[in-house]
Amino acid sequence: MSSEPSRIFYTKPSITEAEVAAITAAARDGWGERCYESILRFEGLFRDFVGSTYALATSSCTGALHMGLAALGVGPGDEVILGDNNWIASAAPVTYLGATPVFVDVLASSWCLDPDKVEAAITPKTRAIMAVHVYGNLCDLDRLLEIGARHGIPVIEDAAEAVGSKWFGPAGERHAGSRGAFGAFSFHGTKTITTGEGGMFVTSDRALYERVLTLSNHGRIAGESRQFWPGVVGFKYKMSNIQAALGCAQMARVDALIDQKRAIFRRYADALAPLDGVTMNPEPPGTQNGYWMPTAVFAPSLGVTREALLTAFRAANIDGRVFFWPLSSLPMFSPQPEHVVAYGLPGRAFNLPSYHDLTPAEQDRVVAVVERVVADARAARGA
Repeated sequence: MSSEPSRIFYTKPSITEAEVAAITAAARDGWGERCYESILRFEGLFRDFVGSTYALATSSCTGALHMGLAALGVGPGDEVILGDNNWIASAAPVTYLGATPVFVDVLASSWCLDPDKVEAAITPKTRAIMAVHVYGNLCDLDRLLEIGARHGIPVIEDAAEAVGSKWFGPAGERHAGSRGAFGAFSFHGTKTITTGEGGMFVTSDRALYERVLTLSNHGRIAGESRQFWPGVVGFKYKMSNIQAALGCAQMARVDALIDQKRAIFRRYADALAPLDGVTMNPEPPGTQNGYWMPTAVFAPSLGVTREALLTAFRAANIDGRVFFWPLSSLPMFSPQPEHVVAYGLPGRAFNLPSYHDLTPAEQDRVVAVVERVVADARAARGA
């Protein structure tokens, strides 16, 4: 009998019998006149949760970004500013439209867009600022919105990783994704709530919503009496009714799923607090972090590397997940090593396992590996 400890995955969805029943019902009955039933319900549930006026379910967050950017008129020769530490899904839709992603450095405190660098990067070609809430960390949206308003440039929110992240203020709470010209969310199987694959476009701008609605349906304009008559060339980024049924079941316990993510983060933060030089996702006053992906950043003085962590996690039968590479370091873009924060983070930052049903004992295993890597790095440096 093998004595190897059980595998700890970095993430996986929380699926109960309620989700299975919802999917089964949609697969059995969600056709004909009922083919959009779960989709419309899911859109309404998510719209109300986020606090936007309109919501449109999509096949991915990438698709939501693509259509939103297209509806804003982004096209060849335009520029869209975004942070250099992101997944490529944030930048790819910009290129689909023939525009150029302009990468700027990120803040060491949040790993999100540096507003000063954003303002310095604005040119007459700038058509949008994309605020990506990396790992659930909130961008400084107050400053970004002020910069955008002053220059007449819309700010859009890539909230793919930020379900449950929000601001609190005099006007009440505002969820990530609800404050920009539009927001885009992901329901990939790794996310806090899931539809397997899928996304959501949200906005409170009626005209923008109607443009995206048309684009989402192969360019068929709402109210057109002729069948199969597109008014423009559009896209096919629809979510299926079966996926949406899963989303509805997830929304029934969205608060509990967010609470589980936050509890997992808190256990990590408390356990790693005694390690000098180790920091984790921030939660500034007046905000809540949904903590989609608990991430540990190791001070350069510790000598802890991504490679050492990957090796140690693999040996302990624990999934390792690295910090996002700088987008400008990828082969399809031009290197920008002057982005010292963006280029300095990936080699000494690491995502920790955080699926909803992760047990305290499993977290203890993860923490023990981190403690051992830190101790070995210190010993190697003679600390």
